[in-house]
Amino acid sequence: MISTWRRRRAGRRAAKERLQQMAETGEMELTIPNHFRCPISLDLMKDPVTLSTGITYDRQSIETWIEAGNITCPITNQVLRSVEPIPNHTIRKMIQDWCVQNKSYGIERIPTPRIPVSSMEVSEILGKITTAAKREDSDECKDLVAKIKNLAKESERNKRCIVSNGAASALSAAFEGFSIAGFDKNGVVLEEILSVLTLIFPLVDVEAKSSLGSAASLHCLVWFFESGDLSGRRNAVLVLKEIVSSDKQKLEAFAAIEGALAALFKLIREPICPTATKASLTVVYHMVESTGSSSSPSNEKIVEKFVEMGLVSLLLEVLVDCERSICEKALGVLNGICSAEIGREKAYAHALTMPVLVKKILRVSNLATEFSVSILWKLCKNETREEGTALVEALRVGAFQKLLLLLQVGCVERIKEKITDLLKLLNRYHRSTLECIDSVDFKELKRPF
Repeated sequence: MISTWRRRRAGRRAAKERLQQMAETGEMELTIPNHFRCPISLDLMKDPVTLSTGITYDRQSIETWIEAGNITCPITNQVLRSVEPIPNHTIRKMIQDWCVQNKSYGIERIPTPRIPVSSMEVSEILGKITTAAKREDSDECKDLVAKIKNLAKESERNKRCIVSNGAASALSAAFEGFSIAGFDKNGVVLEEILSVLTLIFPLVDVEAKSSLGSAASLHCLVWFFESGDLSGRRNAVLVLKEIVSSDKQKLEAFAAIEGALAALFKLIREPICPTATKASLTVVYHMVESTGSSSSPSNEKIVEKFVEMGLVSLLLEVLVDCERSICEKALGVLNGICSAEIGREKAYAHALTMPVLVKKILRVSNLATEFSVSILWKLCKNETREEGTALVEALRVGAFQKLLLLLQVGCVERIKEKITDLLKLLNRYHRSTLECIDSVDFKELKRPF
């Protein structure tokens, strides 16, 4: 049995090599029959479908054409009576037979495509999910949600159909209903719903966000942070990011839940995956971004709690070696925390603060540079220790040269004033301080002239 399989594999490999050799030497040119080609892409059709005008196209090509807003047949220019293409099984079987006949030339048989889900089927399943949720039948609801999940994973076309038929609203309402009924006994179906919601992002449905942002749903998300497995915690923080990033009230409601802030901190300290880390940092960023002179007492309390947990030290350690997106988000969070005095005090006390901030200028991205300059400005402008301590530390790691160069190569107006202010402050100690410059920071820079 094994030897037969090996012979077949060797035969296929030899056929492909022979095909390539013949193509290179010009001995053979295999021609695809015209009626097997899609009139749009001109490639061999993998899933032939026929429109109401009688013209056959490859499904992906014609659906792209229709989704662009076209209501006519590309070949005949006739207005389509129906935009639902009909599978052409006859042509598909002919193409498959042709592939088999030419397998000696390295042509692989196209697989039989799955029939895409219809709007009627999706609506029917979602209706059953809503009914099962009202009856609190977690087993039936779990099976139905798993069916939606499998359909969404089959193709992008299925996913678009599922989203357009109100899946987000139905699933979110079910999540809220089972959250009210109890997390412990409904944990399995709740986790299944979360996993499907992450497949149909972004959530633009206002009703869906309202259900997921309810008190019961938010408490359920915190429960997942504390008691869920790795996938459950990842999905929970991704959903949380979707619902609170643009809604301050929901953000404050979540922060008020006992254990919520500690759970977010743990996701950053003990990362599950880069996606979960980015989502966690994004949520924390929205919690602390408005901290400062005009911030609310709730914002200041949130920052205070995060600082007490050790978030400043954790962020600086993350910033030492991380990818661009995480770096930008971590700097954004640190910028918000350093708007508060308690945050700046922790930053002053950490040996990595100045070296890390100066290193990120001109190294990562424009956004990372802006955040780094903003944090430096806050630390140097509002220093409560012995005057000049922060400035001297910044000078020693090359802040003056980097900021000067940043002005020369160009920067956005919103940080130019801060850079100028910093250079004036640093200039007092510039000549008396030994600077350490890393030439790598300037290696890729382009002259503005």
